[in-house]
Amino acid sequence: MKQRAGVSPLPRVAALTYALLIGLGLPALGLASSMDDENPPPPTDPSAYRDPPEDEAAANAELALEAEANEGSLELPNYTQGSKTTTTRAENVLPPAQQTSYNYPTNGKPSPLFGAQPFTQQLLLFEEFGPTRLDPTTPAGELSFPLPSKGEAPEQDPTSIARSSPAGSALDAFLRQPGLSPFPAQYADVLDRNPWQRPIEDFLNRAPVGSPAEGRPPGKGWSHQRWNEFYPQAAYTTLQGGARVNGGARDSLQLHGYRLGEFGPGGLYHNSAGVAATDGTTKGIAIRFHPKMPVQNHKSLWTFDGTLPPKLLMVRYGQPLLMRHYNALPIDPAANRGFGLHTISTHEHNGHTPAESDGYANAFFFPGQFYDYRWPLQLAGYDSINTDASDPHAAFPCAEGETLWVNDAQPGMKTCQNGKIQIRGDWRETMSSHWFHDHMLDFTAQNVYKGNAAMMNYYSAVDRGNEAFDDGINLRLPSGSALPWGNRDYDVNLVIADKAWDQDGQLWFNPFNTDGFIGDQLMVNWQWKPSLDVRARSYRLRILNGSVSRYLKLALVREVKGKGGEFAGPKDAGVSYARVPFHLIGNDGNLMEHSVPFDGSMDLDGDGNRKDHFAILPTQGVAERYDLIVNFAKSGIQPGDKLFLVNLKEHQTGKGSKRDIELADVLSEKYKAVIKDADRPGRAQWDKGDPAVGLILQFNVKAYSGQDLSMDPVAYEPAKPGKAEGKRMIPLTLHRDNPTDQAKLAQARHRSFVFGRSDGTDAAPWTVKADGGFGYSMDPRRISASPQLASGATDAGFSGDGTLEVWKIQNGGNGWGHPVHVHFEEGVVLSRGGKAPPEWEKWARKDVYRVGDEDDSLDNVEIAVRFREFAGTYMEHCHNTQHEDNSMLLRWDLEHPGQFQLMPTPLPTWDGVSYVNSVALPTFRSGQ
Repeated sequence: MKQRAGVSPLPRVAALTYALLIGLGLPALGLASSMDDENPPPPTDPSAYRDPPEDEAAANAELALEAEANEGSLELPNYTQGSKTTTTRAENVLPPAQQTSYNYPTNGKPSPLFGAQPFTQQLLLFEEFGPTRLDPTTPAGELSFPLPSKGEAPEQDPTSIARSSPAGSALDAFLRQPGLSPFPAQYADVLDRNPWQRPIEDFLNRAPVGSPAEGRPPGKGWSHQRWNEFYPQAAYTTLQGGARVNGGARDSLQLHGYRLGEFGPGGLYHNSAGVAATDGTTKGIAIRFHPKMPVQNHKSLWTFDGTLPPKLLMVRYGQPLLMRHYNALPIDPAANRGFGLHTISTHEHNGHTPAESDGYANAFFFPGQFYDYRWPLQLAGYDSINTDASDPHAAFPCAEGETLWVNDAQPGMKTCQNGKIQIRGDWRETMSSHWFHDHMLDFTAQNVYKGNAAMMNYYSAVDRGNEAFDDGINLRLPSGSALPWGNRDYDVNLVIADKAWDQDGQLWFNPFNTDGFIGDQLMVNWQWKPSLDVRARSYRLRILNGSVSRYLKLALVREVKGKGGEFAGPKDAGVSYARVPFHLIGNDGNLMEHSVPFDGSMDLDGDGNRKDHFAILPTQGVAERYDLIVNFAKSGIQPGDKLFLVNLKEHQTGKGSKRDIELADVLSEKYKAVIKDADRPGRAQWDKGDPAVGLILQFNVKAYSGQDLSMDPVAYEPAKPGKAEGKRMIPLTLHRDNPTDQAKLAQARHRSFVFGRSDGTDAAPWTVKADGGFGYSMDPRRISASPQLASGATDAGFSGDGTLEVWKIQNGGNGWGHPVHVHFEEGVVLSRGGKAPPEWEKWARKDVYRVGDEDDSLDNVEIAVRFREFAGTYMEHCHNTQHEDNSMLLRWDLEHPGQFQLMPTPLPTWDGVSYVNSVALPTFRSGQ
């Protein structure tokens, strides 16, 4: 269903009628074609495409003379202009003159523990956002987005509105409201005003301030692509806010309702925080890293909703969703305890998402505004593969009686039958474990470190989150069975990230160091050394490295009383340890073709050693996700046992890791960091190693009386000595050794990107060379690459292959490590360091590609990527986000078929968004 050239867009009345029909769950009769206008914006549109400059070299050189593209975010009172090197760092408790030369944390001081002991607090499991059906007939709530106000610390500022936040009770009341006002629309809302206009004008000392209600750039170029075809059928509201006590606003939105499975009464997770007041609720949970540690100030942490537990979005393929994201951060950009910026842009990592909802670094929005992110949640290949929705592997998991609009051979509302509704697209592109986070230009590291990150589980026909549903397609991954889909009883999200805090216990970050930031404490779900009760059965663990610069290497062991384990414990502790095998089933956001055993039965990386990955994962770079299946009822594990997740990756700086510590040395505490000079004020420092190496999470095994119906990952293993290839979970879209695929790859456009310091400056040291050219620092007005879509929107029955390209990502050398992320599409690893990839990448689709000196990284990686469905402005960057924020980031545009002109660049300010011309590199369309 497409808008062909020369056909008028859907009339406004018809569009509203369509929205109403979808909202009511009625068939959209008579709207089977010509739903969306895909023509470029007209010349009168503010986002109209512009001709390329006649002299590209001169235009690129002139960019260095232009003002910073994000300077609008740093406006101060009386028309003065702040800067990222002064304004946002002014209140840092450790300015350069007071910093140390210590490695842990980077140039800081050891984080005090306030008497906290390891593994004495319950792990907080993620709290669901809980989207609801978007129904235009639902009356919107009467409360507008609450204004900031003075109030008691730590939740508010007692003396300044511009440095404060709205009251927590007002935010909870606002979040509890039904409906959305204004109702979502295809184009940005530039007519309604920012409800915070008056306090903004008071702070800036100028009026009027023309801040619109929505921060999305105006015009057709940043309107929601294919809005009618992918009209949002579910929605939720959230906000970015300073740390506050959880008011329980999302209790009723949890899919389990605190009634079912392990979240029900008597279940392991019915009590959310392990204290009497949190039985069946998150109400009352304050943000602190351990019960012995101080509560965090609203300027220290900025989380989704402003609360913990960390948040989880659960979505289903085929059901477009809208997230209305409000900015509730302080108006004053200096109200941040010395790091972070109050303007934000949210990136869904790594959704098959139109560019206007991808979170471009220069499409940020301001305090008081909202931004409507619309995520279609369609399988890649929607326009070219399985366009008639005939493949049962491509489906929306559902409860009987649910409905979904599907654009198949007979477009209209479909009703759930046998647990699913079939949808369009290539099921081999099914994704599972995502996250979304801030992507503010120059401030991604600081804002994500501060709390702007959430996880996201995709559910599908093959990964529906119900292990009892047996239709021959659902993989029956560990989850539970109380709900038709989305059970989390035995499916656990874990975000692991290093942090540091000051002597007052408040979160601290060093924005002055551009090499990378290393914290001295490794946290799990924002908690210091927590523990989690688990049943004696199979679990799925979705592990995200949410650090700024730190890599991980995780192992899983069981504590054994006495000396019977393989590894000795600490001297006189009376314990030893045994390895716990597991299977890797997902790499980054994707389930793999085969389940890879980490049990010593395979040489996983071709080095001749089967034991080096026995119960030990490969390096996990920043933003990489690993999905594991662990059976807590096998390998000698009994109820009452304790297991530990252990980090073996040592860092000295943010440049990258130099070595892995032997598991035996960590468990025996032969390697253990200690604080020396603890009794000398101002002189305490870490000694004898990296304090983040060691045990980070404890599992307490509890008896299980139910029936484990989940899949056996052994049946899905690749071929290995003495065993034939097993079943496939999700086949790869192409195979590097297949002659047919090799012929396609040979014909594909090739591009190269070198990540290093060539041609950098002191202010912007990091650069990327595209296709052998100059090493440029990031400028959001510069386009480094522009693939073109092979087709526009297509009707059912079309078949094609999309736009296939081969990208080579190269490390610039000098001992640095770079986890490189490519937005929008997943890639298949063709080679690593010129050699075949290891087993954990051989069967995977990925979106983060490590290059560096690590044994399992090497200095380059070559990937195959297909581009389909959506166009616009995307990014590629180092996900060591201190490198990204210091210019190791580039823009690439995905163009419409036959496009010649360039998409302009948005420049947001307090008064709205304007556009300027973009500039392209000479090779941006041709590649190498």
